Amino acid sequence: MPAISFFTESIHYNLPQKLKIKKWIKATIEKEGFKLQELNFIFCSDEYLLGINQQYLNHDTYTDIITFDNSDQEKQIVSDIFISIERVKENAKTFKTNDFDEVCRIMIHGTLHLLGYKDKGKAAKTLMTQKEDEYLSYRSESGIKLD
Repeated sequence: MPAISFFTESIHYNLPQKLKIKKWIKATIEKEGFKLQELNFIFCSDEYLLGINQQYLNHDTYTDIITFDNSDQEKQIVSDIFISIERVKENAKTFKTNDFDEVCRIMIHGTLHLLGYKDKGKAAKTLMTQKEDEYLSYRSESGIKLD
């Protein structure tokens, strides 16, 4: 049974509108021609994500998201996506948006990586941003917004 799940590590965070977000993410995956098996979003602290970045990627920097593609079949989604809520809140301030909209942007960003989109290089980054905006507009059209 395909599943999208939400967890927390080392912080308290309650994602609003979980059911609508699950439908939105699943629709995004299907629109791109992929099949959802299992997708876990783990919301955590800066320090927790830094530890993952150091241990698994040998990077000694803070980041807002790390996406692990655990699928063993093409066009299948099996993944763990770790998101630093502290970075999301900082990003929201920087980009003058609210925390919920920014966490949605980061969630769709990680999902798009699983769908084959990259963000290294100008052209890839431009396409990634276009796709983020496209799927964020679907989110808005389906009524997923912070009340």
